Amino acid sequence: MKGLGDASLDELLDRLYAANTGQEAGVIEYFTDRAKSGTLDWRQLDDDANRFLADKLVALDRDKALFCHRLCVALRARRVVEAGTSHGVSTLHLAQAVRLVAEEDRAEGVVIATEYEPDKAAVARRNFEAAGLSKYIDLREGDLRETLAVIEGPVDFALIDIWTEMARPALERIAPQLRPGAVVIADNTASFATAYEPYFDYVNDPANGFVTQTLPFDGGLEMTIKL
Repeated sequence: MKGLGDASLDELLDRLYAANTGQEAGVIEYFTDRAKSGTLDWRQLDDDANRFLADKLVALDRDKALFCHRLCVALRARRVVEAGTSHGVSTLHLAQAVRLVAEEDRAEGVVIATEYEPDKAAVARRNFEAAGLSKYIDLREGDLRETLAVIEGPVDFALIDIWTEMARPALERIAPQLRPGAVVIADNTASFATAYEPYFDYVNDPANGFVTQTLPFDGGLEMTIKL
């Protein structure tokens, strides 16, 4: 199967990725300038950075999103959690996988997605509707420490594609519901290894029951498995 196996969905994603590409130069310039000025803390975004990113897609790279889709299919995932929805690009990949599995198994399936910015959540909902995938997505707006406080399990797969300061809090809320063999993917763990230290402290603690490996995607992609 090429792409996601749905021509109209692939066309929608083409448009979203084109929009994301159109924003990339500005995003790179902003963070480069902030880093050079010494006013940027990669471990925690300040108000100015949050305002700048409020309307930016910052979509998960396409090869990474397709990899997550394939993993969900392989896991027969019907309950997925995503931390960091933005305009819903990665969510569409996850929901398409959940739909495929749910339809084949004649069962229910859901992607529990999270987004802090109301305007981004509104755009994401329009994209979900355009893709015909809304019934498979439970989009929760607000601080993920609150929106993910209650997650019914078992969870088969989780994607953490959010600023590093929220990576560990997200996993701590998802972890109790992860089934044995569940997979957690976190993005850019090589590029931002220092900022991810709290996350690595958690997944590398034997008491929490994980094994993990950084995959050689651009920026690093952490694949963590619940034992």
